[in-house]
Amino acid sequence: MAKEKKSFLLYADQNSVFQHLPDDIAGRLIKHIFSYVNDEQPDTEELIIKIAFEPIKMQLKRDLQKYEGIRERNSLNAKMRWDAVALSGMPKSTKNADTDTDNVTDTVNVNVKRKVFKQPTVEELKKEFPTLDANRFHDFYTSKGWKVGSEPMKDWQAAARNWLSRNPTTVAPKLKRGTLDD
Repeated sequence: MAKEKKSFLLYADQNSVFQHLPDDIAGRLIKHIFSYVNDEQPDTEELIIKIAFEPIKMQLKRDLQKYEGIRERNSLNAKMRWDAVALSGMPKSTKNADTDTDNVTDTVNVNVKRKVFKQPTVEELKKEFPTLDANRFHDFYTSKGWKVGSEPMKDWQAAARNWLSRNPTTVAPKLKRGTLDD
């Protein structure tokens, strides 16, 4: 059996073999199975144990092959994940690697200023996007707290371009059923 494998399967349909055997022979058969899976190379002269053990042995071999295949696949997957993560920042060649040791700690001071969102006025909307129904756009996003989904809006120009791409011409809003047009 496999090195360091701590378990094996006996299937429920193999129960009938044990049920048909007298208890003393069934005990010797189970001991024979344990001896086999622990690589002790068991041998017996008892024909009944040889006959009963053969299909169990074949199933154990099939299970071992399946186990080894899964183990190999998992090992390769882990190696690929490791290589992808661990080696992503490493140079492929160490020919010109830095050989001296220095005790300098590099620090980077990041003072990146974010552009603060400022909601546009209706006049700004009309000036930048003349074909946009500026009042409707402004009212819509004002009612939503200038959010896109659950996130605060970052770029109202992009939102306006998106609005125009979905509504190329100014169209009055459709009324829902059950309103004035019934």
